[in-house]
Amino acid sequence: MTTTDPLGTVVLVLTCLEDITADLVIKALHDRGTTVVRLDPTDLGQGVSFDSVIGEGAPSWSGTLRTPTRTIELDDIDAVYYRRPSPWRSEHPEVQTAAFVTTEARHGFGGLLHNLPHAIYVNHPSAVARADRKPGQLQTAAQIGLKVPPTLVTNDPNAARAFAEKYGNVVYKPFRGLPQAEDGTAGAIWAQRVEASTFDESLSVTAHLFQAEVDKIADARVTVVGNQFFASRITTTDGVLDWRRADWDELSHAPVAVPASIASALRRYLEAYGLAFGCFDLALTGPDEDPRSWVWLECNPNGQWGWLPDSAGIAEAFADSLTTQRTRP
Repeated sequence: MTTTDPLGTVVLVLTCLEDITADLVIKALHDRGTTVVRLDPTDLGQGVSFDSVIGEGAPSWSGTLRTPTRTIELDDIDAVYYRRPSPWRSEHPEVQTAAFVTTEARHGFGGLLHNLPHAIYVNHPSAVARADRKPGQLQTAAQIGLKVPPTLVTNDPNAARAFAEKYGNVVYKPFRGLPQAEDGTAGAIWAQRVEASTFDESLSVTAHLFQAEVDKIADARVTVVGNQFFASRITTTDGVLDWRRADWDELSHAPVAVPASIASALRRYLEAYGLAFGCFDLALTGPDEDPRSWVWLECNPNGQWGWLPDSAGIAEAFADSLTTQRTRP
């Protein structure tokens, strides 16, 4: 049975042009009859324009947003799906002017898009930014009772050596991916085993995250959208440390039941950051049904899920979250 949108919701999707994950959600919304406005904010001035006013008895912004294919009143936007907009940029040839234009667009247009008067956000970009830092993630996970691997964040080679000596098998994880190269391509540094003998003064130039390696038998990817859980047990044939580095054709996905105490903790985690959605990565060290087997690794507050076997269900869950709430008076 096809789900419909009796409220006639208007959803603004903020993302870049090539975003397969957003495409899945947009299709689910279209199938419900929902009005969708897709926008990459960095296209401001390239077929995208807006106006907004506040004051004289009007306590909220009102105005009009225009894209090459849509014109919509700001008051009419019920929900915002914040996915993956392009980085703010300007094509102006003068560097200082380009920096000024970029900053003004980010604070002016971006500030408006972050404060639409009647919209719910999945997720709000401010919540995503706050939840995107691994030190905070680890502390929040530990405080709500999830098992967290012993972790060191440091730029001190001596501290790193002492940590490795104490725990033996140690893993290095980057805080973020590699920045884009000049040609626009992006790389990645995966979690990897490291040896204390390689630690030297070069560690002092930046922050590093080291973790005691988890003796796992599989991984779990748990995608939570609103109150809906989608969990997959992921195993590899070659036993690589980070399954993202494995041959994806050899990955095995199987549904896994999340123990009630773990599910409750993941809900509390999202609530702590004001998130409606998160992609959780956990290591499994024993029987799936034993909560003690579930070890926290990280949460991506804006993660990918289009490759998962239950991606169609996840897309519908997003559509549910974006169309079942309305704050417009």
